[in-house]
Amino acid sequence: QVQLVESGGGLVLPGGSLSLSCAASGFDTNFYAIGWFRQAPGKEREQVSCISVSNGRISYADSVKGRFTISRDNVENTVVLQMKDLRPEDTAVYYCAAGLAQGFLRVWMPCRSMDYWGEGTLVTVSS
Repeated sequence: QVQLVESGGGLVLPGGSLSLSCAASGFDTNFYAIGWFRQAPGKEREQVSCISVSNGRISYADSVKGRFTISRDNVENTVVLQMKDLRPEDTAVYYCAAGLAQGFLRVWMPCRSMDYWGEGTLVTVSS
């Protein structure tokens, strides 16, 4: 019954904005780091952003710094990725994932190893 469901994907013009949401159920996200990942056609999956338990650590891929913002609501068990100034190279399937914040490595480097994954939502940036 553990579930992560992404929403908010779609078609957007270059320079436009989208907000992606990740809704978690079946587990308490208060004990998990949450990350956003993406996979473009023909490319490896990459980490876009990560937010740790209690917002202690936040990170972004260099390619999205200044454009994307991650936030979480532990009461609602949701995580949002706000995306601005979208570019064609941002086109990908975006996934959210949860990793239990247990053990030194997982606490020090959240989103290094994830336990649960959503099925993804497609973001297409094109004119």
